[in-house]
Amino acid sequence: MTVVLGGSFAGTIPICNRELSKDTGCTHFRRAQGESMKARSRNRIMMTAALLAVSAFGATTISYHLANTYKFGAAPGGREYFDYITLDLGSRRLYVSHGTEVLVVNADTGKAEGKISGLKQSHGIAVAPDVGRGFISDGAQGKAIIFDLKSLKVVGEADAAPDADCIIYDPGSKRVFTFNGDSKNASAIDPVTGKNVGTVDLGGGPEFAVADGQGMIYNNLEDKNEVVAIDSRNLQVKSRWPIAPVGAPTAIAMDREHRRLFVAGREPAMLAVMNADDGKVIQSFPISAGADADVYDAKAGLIFVSTREGWVHIFHEDSPDHYSEAGKVKTEFGAKTMAYDPETQHIFLDTAEFGKPPAATKERPNPRPAPIPGTFHLLVYAP
Repeated sequence: MTVVLGGSFAGTIPICNRELSKDTGCTHFRRAQGESMKARSRNRIMMTAALLAVSAFGATTISYHLANTYKFGAAPGGREYFDYITLDLGSRRLYVSHGTEVLVVNADTGKAEGKISGLKQSHGIAVAPDVGRGFISDGAQGKAIIFDLKSLKVVGEADAAPDADCIIYDPGSKRVFTFNGDSKNASAIDPVTGKNVGTVDLGGGPEFAVADGQGMIYNNLEDKNEVVAIDSRNLQVKSRWPIAPVGAPTAIAMDREHRRLFVAGREPAMLAVMNADDGKVIQSFPISAGADADVYDAKAGLIFVSTREGWVHIFHEDSPDHYSEAGKVKTEFGAKTMAYDPETQHIFLDTAEFGKPPAATKERPNPRPAPIPGTFHLLVYAP
């Protein structure tokens, strides 16, 4: 990785100096455990030093490169569909939504470690390590499918609502929440009993959500151009905030220490920085079309936003009230969902190859190209 400095301090600072080896044309990192741990520590120190330089001299370009591509076969059912990616840092596992299944992939090697099958339409995955369970939102069934984190076997299901989409585990209330798009509500689930313990009427179609860990959840309402603040213990909406100049919000992440929300929208395509206590929009930036995920790296002070157009936008938190553009990574069309590893600074995205768009109709005047079955793949970008 290289941070390019401008202004009065021109030059480059190389960071993340990893040893690479060549194997059948693919680039792989050495994975001896001792070297891996040392490399992560060294990379973190060097990234911090570079970001301090960026903050001090006001320059900003952070570069990433494609490190690996992992290909997977078609999911049962024939339709190529993919949605959320979740990284469980404790187990070093990626949970990748893929149509009628969830793929479980080793985050360091890309090796498939298993799958959870028999779903109708998987969307999101939440893990609750303290109870040893994972939860999958199945929008077609309107349920949360419960699986064991060690064996990956399905152990139950919980009622949610039609179009169950985003799903998170909230450590503040120790509950799992599904956010149900067409139903315009959220379902609260006890992760121990697997029972639905309540419903929150949201008054709009929910998208991504993020928890502050203290009993408050923030959720985008895409059709209302709002962020709602939800009391996760009392199951009540406490506040509703407009997100102008952003519209149609989808992705959301949080700096929990400084109480800042990062909200990415599609109409117009922008990222907004919002105060999580009063809903004030502090700053905004234009981004490319089709934002669908964003993440925040607390140690590096970086925000990453992935879009359908095949870009990852990177922003730096100069201070809680000032942010700057820090880079832009070209990925692939359709790579709009993302997970981020704060230990290695790797970005994980998934997409497929796409065919030509179908003919326009009255109902669909601007049809999008459809993914080609059997071409699903996971992309890994490294600094």
